[in-house]
Amino acid sequence: MTRNHLTPLLAVLAVGAATLTGCGSSQVPPGPARAADLGSSQPAAPSGGTGPALVSGTAKSNNSAEGTGDWAVRNGGVATGSAQESAQRWTQLTASKVGKLDPVVVNGAGLTLYRFDRDSNQPPVSNCDGVCAETWPPVTVAPGGKIFVAGVKKEDVGTILRGDGTRQVTIKGWAVYRFAKDAKPGDTLGQGVGGTWFGVTPVGGKAGVPGGEQPTPDASPAPPATSAVFFDDPTFGDGAGSQGVAGTGCRNLDRPGAASSVAAPGSLKIWAGKDCTGRSQVINGDVADLGTVGFDNAVVSVRLG
Repeated sequence: MTRNHLTPLLAVLAVGAATLTGCGSSQVPPGPARAADLGSSQPAAPSGGTGPALVSGTAKSNNSAEGTGDWAVRNGGVATGSAQESAQRWTQLTASKVGKLDPVVVNGAGLTLYRFDRDSNQPPVSNCDGVCAETWPPVTVAPGGKIFVAGVKKEDVGTILRGDGTRQVTIKGWAVYRFAKDAKPGDTLGQGVGGTWFGVTPVGGKAGVPGGEQPTPDASPAPPATSAVFFDDPTFGDGAGSQGVAGTGCRNLDRPGAASSVAAPGSLKIWAGKDCTGRSQVINGDVADLGTVGFDNAVVSVRLG
């Protein structure tokens, strides 16, 4: 081989080595994804922004189509073919309790979500690709899709750009995954695998690990909410039904005295009487159990805006 042919070959090999060394998914552009980068936080469809829209509530309470988003892979595994595109239309992040994991985040199909200790959240980076990503499917969403949140603060949610061009959801900078062997709600087969995989908490911590929740106290008041979704079940459960209200001023619930939890993108005042009368309580965003503020099955009206 001549020297003239050897030089470009060495250059190609050097580039290949650098590519292998940088294997993984990193934030693009540099810096953690911010809620402001994700587009509109209104329930309406995104208007062509570069990122997914953050929407309060759940997929069901926002009338998502069957067979889309997290419902495209209700029994776990990996979405393939036409289901893959449909699956990226939306994903859901809901604070819940699964067995001994309390709290832990689940998706719209009720499947447990996880984080990986070998990733980084400063800056946000995923180090699970190839075969790893087949066992631990990344939670991804299309740029024009939606991320439904209940019990997870919108400002804690972001996305990172993976090597295959998809956008993976993050909580507090930690990339979020499912476990392919979890086949139904309540499964936590991925918990503690390899000593590096753990259910992810609503603040990006490790569920089921002493001190792993990583609470982030925030006493600052949230801006007034102009919409809210009230769930008949605690922890934003969709099983028994839900009801939404929107606008400003006092709103009476269509089904008074039925709510056990509420998802709201800000502060609001709830009342035990019609037309905002009687006993009242100010709440600062999502409340997974209205019993903690003395209002389980007691909300009759609400003041928004």
